[in-house]
Amino acid sequence: MKSFQRIALSLALVPGLADAKDQLATVAMNGAGISQAVNIVLALTLVALLPGMLVAMTSFTRIIIVLSMLRHAMGMQETPPNVVLIMLAAFLTLLSMSSTFEKLEQQVITPVYEQKMAGSAALRVGGGIMKEYMVGKTHEQDMSFVLGIAGKDMPADADSISLVYVVPAFLLSELRLAFQIGFVIFLPFLLVDIIVSSVLMAMGMMMVPPTSIALPIKILMFVMIDGWTLVARAVLSDNM
Repeated sequence: MKSFQRIALSLALVPGLADAKDQLATVAMNGAGISQAVNIVLALTLVALLPGMLVAMTSFTRIIIVLSMLRHAMGMQETPPNVVLIMLAAFLTLLSMSSTFEKLEQQVITPVYEQKMAGSAALRVGGGIMKEYMVGKTHEQDMSFVLGIAGKDMPADADSISLVYVVPAFLLSELRLAFQIGFVIFLPFLLVDIIVSSVLMAMGMMMVPPTSIALPIKILMFVMIDGWTLVARAVLSDNM
């Protein structure tokens, strides 16, 4: 009885095996289809990684940190909203890196769109352009630190450094600059808080929250000195 079952099962699998063989043969002969599928997968992967690349390889990190620190220094936790800060940081990033993005458009995006450049060549050229920008904005001590952690020496030609080491060194430099700008922004607002608290204590008005009086003073001071322009100039001065 078991032998009959095995024979029946084998006969049932024969058509499926034949179809699978035909499909494998078709796929093997259709090399162009496989190549196209691989290109689509690579393109989707790059699109998925684009937000992370925007944060790690551009001035977006520095700008959004400075804007967030400004909001905290003024004592407004939700104003402006996060979406406003993100959009402002994104457009300031486009403005600060306009020359780099123009190179990418001329040397990478347009040739790929016109099918004059392969995907691998586009990645190589685009990576070189971004690495040139990041190396120019990276402090030498940060680059030496990252290379030292990896057990490598600082090369004479910075262009020979891999992106694996350039990106973290660039991020360290951007974070340092962002916190330096944020410290300068915090000082006048901190002074306002100290003065308001001292005046309230001297007047015996300890039950009055200092923030309720300090916040409008901070807003008035920020508007009178054209604070948004000063902050934008501060975050763009290292790029323009």
